[in-house]
Amino acid sequence: MDIKSKIVLISGPTASGKSKFALNLAKKIDGEILNADSMQVYKQFKILTARPSIQDLKKVKHHLYGIIDVNKNFSTGDWLKLSIKKIKEIRKRKKIPIIVGGTGLYFKALTEGFVKIPTVPIRVRNQIRKLQKKIGQEKFFNKLKKIDPKVKNKIEKNDTQRSIRAYEIKYYTKKSLFEWFKNTKKYFLDNEFIKIYINYPKNEVIKKANSRVNIMLKSGAIAEVKKFNTLKIRKQNSVNKVIGIVEISNYLNDNCNLDEAKDLISIKTRQYIKRQFTWARGQMANWKHIDPKLSSSDLKKILR
Repeated sequence: MDIKSKIVLISGPTASGKSKFALNLAKKIDGEILNADSMQVYKQFKILTARPSIQDLKKVKHHLYGIIDVNKNFSTGDWLKLSIKKIKEIRKRKKIPIIVGGTGLYFKALTEGFVKIPTVPIRVRNQIRKLQKKIGQEKFFNKLKKIDPKVKNKIEKNDTQRSIRAYEIKYYTKKSLFEWFKNTKKYFLDNEFIKIYINYPKNEVIKKANSRVNIMLKSGAIAEVKKFNTLKIRKQNSVNKVIGIVEISNYLNDNCNLDEAKDLISIKTRQYIKRQFTWARGQMANWKHIDPKLSSSDLKKILR
């Protein structure tokens, strides 16, 4: 099985077993694991972001986990720059890079290239998000198509995140998101990637995610948030997207009880999982969708 020249990509929704699958695969094919989860890069959030355990880190070499302080923003461009460097280092060691995570934009940047778009001011971003929330996704998407007809058939109408991003870019730069993409630079050839998507049933993933909330709270997630709150991080920082910060903070401030906080974390997690499934349908249709309990013989076929 000659895959030394390949880069293995493993994606899937939250709680689908990506990390375990990647770990087992790395041991089989002599690989090293590289993080593609935008929240697992933060040093101070190990439990809430479900970073690999100390035991797993000892079994296989891992990269780009817990590397950024919470007071710093971390963009897709930042991740791409670091990941390209790590991929080259891993290959020099004659190992196989295995990139695992649930952040679709990271995989898109790596496989399709990345173009630097001017930063949209936070006031403009907030204004557009308020508009989307006020009128709802259906009307917002219709407005987006009017100001940027190029999004038609390129963004799904229910893809809130990409719709807002496309609206921001068109509104602020006067150019379509897809016009900016024309200047995209690719860093690797298409045939270098083996793209694997862990296709776990949505209902089962949601059940696993709900169970994970209880485990996180018992493992120290409350202490993580309590320590984080002492740092007085600006609300605009990307770390604030970590699910659980707001809900646990409300519990710590006596604005809700623990059960209510758990319920809210579960709801937000379900919403995130649904967005991941939407992204996968639109952006990862050509990936190899597999069962995480795939047999060794079937796995060998996929890796050819």
